[in-house]
Amino acid sequence: MQDCVEFAWEVLRVFGFDKYEVELSGGDPLHPEIYAGTPEQWKHAEDALKNTLNRMNVPYKYIPGEAAFYGPKIDVKLVDAIGRPWQLSTVQFDFNLPARFDLEYVGEDGARHRPLMVHRALWGSVERFFGVLIEHYAGAFPAWLAPVQASVLPLSGKFEEYAKKVTQQLKDAGIRVHLDDRNEKLQAKIRDAQIEKIPYMLILGGREAEAGTVGVRHRTKGDLGPRPVEQFISDLQQEISSRAL
Repeated sequence: MQDCVEFAWEVLRVFGFDKYEVELSGGDPLHPEIYAGTPEQWKHAEDALKNTLNRMNVPYKYIPGEAAFYGPKIDVKLVDAIGRPWQLSTVQFDFNLPARFDLEYVGEDGARHRPLMVHRALWGSVERFFGVLIEHYAGAFPAWLAPVQASVLPLSGKFEEYAKKVTQQLKDAGIRVHLDDRNEKLQAKIRDAQIEKIPYMLILGGREAEAGTVGVRHRTKGDLGPRPVEQFISDLQQEISSRAL
């Protein structure tokens, strides 16, 4: 049980969520007939969930009568960047499916027993998770999540060939890159890349083409200065592989 909860924690942390509200949804003791399983099974399951959260020192709110008919559950409501809770991950007992499929196993005592089923939903609905993720970052994803990780911005058409070469180098390295070869001023290209929330902008002019470098500009940190193309690729690959936030 604890492994299921810790797995959900780890998945959410990878995406940058580190604040949670936890609820334990129990059955309604006044109406046991509406639930699958027996009252004894429900007590055993709820105690197991409570013990897991207590052992992990996780604060939680117990809410009787909020469980699904098939079993009690732990609900993890992550809190986004502006403090809104969203119910996503769950760890859920299920007394219904083992009975419906007539599942059995032979225990150490040689007798047949019905297993208890525990299932989990790490993200809840995938569509809802990505909606929450977009709002959490306001579209300004860290580099490893960004749809476009770098935009190549040549100063003019004179540097188009070098820009194409750099773009291909990034593509070959597995980086999601866009070449902005429009006949626009550099400031307009930078502005558009900022609006699109692209993490890195690579500015190419005569000095960069001659030296084999790129002028690196970060979405929030601004101008980072020139770097050799290979160094930029290596640095960005490290940032991506470490899932830096």
